[in-house]
This record gives sequence, C-alpha cells and structure tokens, in this order.
Amino acid sequence: MTRVGWKRLLAWLMLLVLAWLLIGWISRWWANRGAVQRVEATAAQLEHGRYLLDAADCAACHTAAGGAPFAGGVPLHSPFGTIHGTNITPDPEHGIGRYSSDDFFHALTQGEARDGHQLYPAMPYVSYKTITREDSDAIRAYLMQQPAVKQANPNNDLHFPANIRTGLHAWNLLFAGADARSASQGASPAWQRGRYLVETLGHCGECHSPRGALGQINRDRPLAGNSELGRFAAPDISPQGLAARGWDAATLQRYLATGVSSRAVASDEMLQVVNLSTSRLNAADLGAMTTYLLGDKPLAPKATAALAATADAPAQRNYFNLCAGCHGRDGEGVPNVAVSLRGNSSLGDVDPHNLIVVILDGLPEHDFPGLARMQDMPGFAADLDDRQVAELATWLRQRHGGQTAAIEAAAVRDLRGKH
Repeated sequence: MTRVGWKRLLAWLMLLVLAWLLIGWISRWWANRGAVQRVEATAAQLEHGRYLLDAADCAACHTAAGGAPFAGGVPLHSPFGTIHGTNITPDPEHGIGRYSSDDFFHALTQGEARDGHQLYPAMPYVSYKTITREDSDAIRAYLMQQPAVKQANPNNDLHFPANIRTGLHAWNLLFAGADARSASQGASPAWQRGRYLVETLGHCGECHSPRGALGQINRDRPLAGNSELGRFAAPDISPQGLAARGWDAATLQRYLATGVSSRAVASDEMLQVVNLSTSRLNAADLGAMTTYLLGDKPLAPKATAALAATADAPAQRNYFNLCAGCHGRDGEGVPNVAVSLRGNSSLGDVDPHNLIVVILDGLPEHDFPGLARMQDMPGFAADLDDRQVAELATWLRQRHGGQTAAIEAAAVRDLRGKH
C-alpha cells in the first residue's frame, strides 16, 4: 500500500473512532434527559422487593462501609483491577432514577446500562439473566422507594485491556450466553426453588465456581471452589465437596441461618453474605438452598476421624504455645471465643489455602446474627517461618481434619507474599 493509501486508511479509522465516541456521548446525553421515574407499590410488594434484595445480597456490593444504603462506592477487587459497586438509589443523575422497569430488567439480565454502556461482569448479570420479570420489578419498586442519594460513582481502576468497555461485547458473546449447569441432581419443588435462590438470586457460583483466564465461570465445574478472587478461597460447595468435609443438611442450614455450626463459622466475605443475606431468609428458602446444594438424594457425609499425629513434634509444641489457650488442649474450642477444630471444614479441605491464611493473618472479631460472637485471632506470620507454618497446618489437618498429605513450605511462602 502506498503512503497516500496508508494516510487515507488512518484518516478513516480516526473518523470511525470519533463517530463512535460521538454516538456514545449522544447516547449518554439523551439517556440523562429521560423522565424521572415514579413507582407506586403496595406494602406487600415493597416487602417482597426487600426480601428479594436480601436474597440477591445487593447491599454487599452497593452499600459502602459507613455510607448511605445502596449509594455505591464499594471497591470490588479482581485479578483485572478494582471495580466499584454503583449507586442504585433513585437519584436521577448517578443512580437509577430514570430507569424504567424495562431498563432495569435489561441491565440486570443483559449487563447493559440505560445509556447503552456495558456493565462489568462484577455485576453478576450472567447469573441474573434467569431472574423473573416479576422479581426484577419488585426489586426495582423497593429501590425506587428508598431515599435518593446524590453521590457520584467512583472511577474504576482496571488494567489494560480490561479498562476498555467495548471489549465486553466480545466477552458477552463468548461467555454471557452459556447455560448454567446444575451443581446437583434433583427435580423436587424444593430443589427447583433452591436452584433459583443459589444460582440466580444468590449468584453463589460467581465466587464458588472456578474461572478461566478471561474471568469467565467454568460451567463444567459448578460450585467447585475458587482461590483466585480474594485473600481467602471460596471453598468447594458442590455436593461432593460438602459431603467430603462432613456437611449434612441440618448443619448446612444452621450455618446459612446463623453463620455458626459444628463444621465451621462464617468468616470474611461469607460472614457478610450471612449477615446481609442468608440470615434474613425464611426457613423454607434456607431449606430449599440446602436441598439444592446437597441434591435431592444427598451423599453420605464423610466422618472425620482424628488421626494419630506425631507426639511432642515441633508443630504440636507450637500449637500448645500459640493456639491451645483459646482452642483448647485438643481443639475442643470455646463458644463465643474460639471455634472447635474437631472436624472443622477448613481442616478437612483438600486445599489448605484458607488454613494457611488464617495462621498467617489471623481473623478479626466476628459478629454473627443474634447474640453469637467470636473474639479476634492474632496472626502468627511474625512468629513462625514458612516451614513452621507448614508443619503446624499439616499437624492440625492430620489431628482434626482427616487429611494426611504434608503441606510444603513453598505453599506457605506463596500465600505469605500475597495480600
């Protein structure tokens, strides 16, 4: 191609980019000129909308710590950078005040804002695509009755090329239309309801399913765990994974309702899920979620037998010196102080990720729904080197988790450096 030909091609490309930018600006300008919406709803409809909002755990991403309800600003960290939860109050400039019911349903299920820009899939529209129109309208009705908060949405901080929203069109074409595969087997009404609560409203797979290199959910391994989204790993909550760690229906339902059970207590982001979502659901829906997670014919939970760990080993001495004062001489724990380690789900997990993180970092004070509490736990990163943490974690898993595999110091070193 001649120099003149290259110049013409470049000129045409620049014109196309300018036209695209102009169309986007006009679209946003026009969208912001739309009528401010008003919604009339009965008390029963508003209560239903509030319940659905809790089931969908919307506050976790749209209400910042110390901020106004649903005014946005929550930083959501991902391997691609930081995305912020947006303002979903009725404010017409920064929130959803101009969204019609069609606009709102389209945003929830297609990931496209009223002005046409693509939403990042941190807003789980890939899961919400199966939400019913009735439920979408009820959620919108409740939100539109809340105080409008004039708070601008923070700018996202994403790495190139994730910061180019146009690329989301290709991402959606590749991944957003894939059908969700059920994590368990069943057909009962409770199983069907549970599937809707877990896979659609609760969007549990967004955290608990593995993801590919482009951030897409691995549909072939639903709820099989994910260790890439945060400091703590989201464990395997498939029927096989739950049964392998000793969970049964009663224990799992109690955990979802209260955050406290004989197998584990909720921590980190799961504690937030319990406090803001599952603890607010009725018993029938919690039972349905449990039915779906375990299946209509649950697998028999594995019994966790304490294994004979080496007596007077350095790891045992470190346990007595650092841990036994709260967790007890043989891991029995103290209610509202420290969890029992006997049969603890994290100790019985094939993946030692979360156990290592807890030993290194400790845990903050836990405030569960109701009156239950758990005191803070100090981290021991400064007291124990990588080998000592690996030995302690191995000893704990052998003694209380039924896991025989030794943890390597390299696994501790990798997690020590990640914050």
